[in-house]
Amino acid sequence: MTLRPLALSAGDPAGVGAEIIAKAWGALRQDGPVFVVVGDAQLLASAGGGVKVRAVTGPHEAAGVFAEALPVIDIPLLSPVVSGQPSPTYAPQVIRWIETGVGLALSGAVSGLVTAPIAKAPLYEAGFKFPGHTEFLAELTAAATFDGPRGPVMMLAAGDLRATLVTIHTALAKVPAALTVESIVNSGLVTAQALRQDFGIANPRLAVAALNPHAGEGGALGREEIEIIAPAVRALKDLGVDAVGPAPADTLFHPEARVRYDGVLCMYHDQALIPVKMLDFWGGVNITLGLPIVRTSPDHGTGFDIAGRGLARPDSLIAAIRLAADIAARRGA
Repeated sequence: MTLRPLALSAGDPAGVGAEIIAKAWGALRQDGPVFVVVGDAQLLASAGGGVKVRAVTGPHEAAGVFAEALPVIDIPLLSPVVSGQPSPTYAPQVIRWIETGVGLALSGAVSGLVTAPIAKAPLYEAGFKFPGHTEFLAELTAAATFDGPRGPVMMLAAGDLRATLVTIHTALAKVPAALTVESIVNSGLVTAQALRQDFGIANPRLAVAALNPHAGEGGALGREEIEIIAPAVRALKDLGVDAVGPAPADTLFHPEARVRYDGVLCMYHDQALIPVKMLDFWGGVNITLGLPIVRTSPDHGTGFDIAGRGLARPDSLIAAIRLAADIAARRGA
């Protein structure tokens, strides 16, 4: 395990971020992984659960206080927070928390970044130009060098299932037009590289999902498999990736199928997220592949409907913290 702490950006202030961070600290404070939060110290101190908060000047102080208090790089909010009521007035600080965490990771001050959930709509109202966290992180890290095929590629992991996406936050009606041989090949290369580098799988096996029912039924139900996905699979094989497909998605996720691959490349958002959440709804983790920094996040949203009520479960955040530390250790970060 790496000795340097992780950074954890605090997410949307009106959501469950502060609560699950406090609970994760309570669960990990004795045996780590150590993390430092970038957020509002007062908000975190009010999260309940007996959390003690200590403002620190940087990650170098985190290990010394983690067992006794939650270390926070304090970037205060400029307006009061009402639980469950998102507002664009929080957006500048939410964005700054993420930017600060990325900067710490790029500088090597922390070994990786874990991001608590953000809400996109209030950020859009404030002028945020990116579809989500993943695309924003890609922009923030674009100038940094990275040894391998470049992402961002979103992976969702739960148990023995690792599912990556070719399209991410794309409306379903627009997915067919968004699929290209090049995008599938790049996503496959990024996935294979991450399975080797970040998950320690020497010779990863990659299954590639079809887009249409029954893998297009020989073209009767769509030609994307014939014209785009199958050529991409052949190209991946030519590039040394042990790839198979396109395979009908309804046969890819049962236990007997999962033992035949180490990762599955999915064509659109719900094709990956539904099986991941069915397998482990509370413990799934989102990982961004193909970036020069380690980044994970819980596989759930802001939970505005339960924010401030003490009901939020920290399982997915704890899993994201542990996985980020594991990946950082394998990278030597």
